[in-house]
Amino acid sequence: MKVSKKLIALMLVVVFCLSLAGCSGNSSDGAKEKYGSDTLKIFLPGEYMAENLVPDFEKEFGVKVIVELFDSNEMMYTKFAAGESYDVLIPSDYMIERLIKEEQLQKLDKSLIPNMSNLTEQVLNLDYDSTNEYSVPYFFGTVGIVYNHNNVSEEDLKAKGWDIMKDPAYAGKIYMYDSERDGFMIAFKQLGYSCNTSNEDEINAAYEWLVELNKTMKPVYVTDEVIDYMSNGNKDMAIVYSGDAVTILDENEDMSYFTPDCGTNKWCDAMVIPANAKNPKLAHEFINYVLRDSVCLDNTLAVGYASPNKNVLKDVTGENADFDGNNAYLPREYDKDEIFHENEKLRKRLSELWIKVKAAN
Repeated sequence: MKVSKKLIALMLVVVFCLSLAGCSGNSSDGAKEKYGSDTLKIFLPGEYMAENLVPDFEKEFGVKVIVELFDSNEMMYTKFAAGESYDVLIPSDYMIERLIKEEQLQKLDKSLIPNMSNLTEQVLNLDYDSTNEYSVPYFFGTVGIVYNHNNVSEEDLKAKGWDIMKDPAYAGKIYMYDSERDGFMIAFKQLGYSCNTSNEDEINAAYEWLVELNKTMKPVYVTDEVIDYMSNGNKDMAIVYSGDAVTILDENEDMSYFTPDCGTNKWCDAMVIPANAKNPKLAHEFINYVLRDSVCLDNTLAVGYASPNKNVLKDVTGENADFDGNNAYLPREYDKDEIFHENEKLRKRLSELWIKVKAAN
């Protein structure tokens, strides 16, 4: 949401409490008998789930769901590491990799998640969890450029790649996403490096690339507000997550989405069950429920990110379907695109340099 793709700055705690009596054929007592508890606690990025998903799950299974929202993988990790207990987390790939290494997650009982058969091959067996022993994909996507095709030509984008963001013709007309990992990623890929490099010379070269961009182009640094800004056509180009691009393209017909041939970050956010989960049986039930065709369809239509469900992907990208013609929706399969890997030393280094990049003038 890498994490997150539609995050909110304010930490919220949302508790969905329904009167369960008479709401479904299941009772609270029945849920306790089946699962050991009638309460499920999940932790996920903000604005990342269809509004009806949790209430519908509660009704069908006769349970209560407590939902907490986080605004970054790092904030999630800090709270989780402090001892908070959750039954389901929805972090990004590199954070899942970290949690696996730290033995903070439990292996999934796939016999309890038959709907994993609905998953598209694009999200299976990715590097951070190569056998999907610990994680079930939730949404996936890329990072790219949303641009006004009346002012920026696709030919220039293809010729220049990420360097288009340094073209003086667009000085003062670009948005940069305020994320050190994503910012350095575009510099690394343009320079021909891996976005997971630990080579100090390559890191410094990327730093100089970004400093030059900041000095000459005077970009505006944004996060989720970029959706409204580009939907309104405020600038010519912006670095965005693909799901946000879907919304922008849907709201402004002058906008298009582009991912350079030199590569980009491909990301996957996934559902996991912590080792200290109090209700793993109900957690498996929830994960299986989220993978249903009907639930995945509602979820992707509400949020705009690519569904991991192969049946839903086919339905929403078909002729005259909801995302037909929206080239931001379905991530490409391309060997130069990379998933971020957890590297605490690199993360700290980029965080330090990012502050200097934005201060350069």
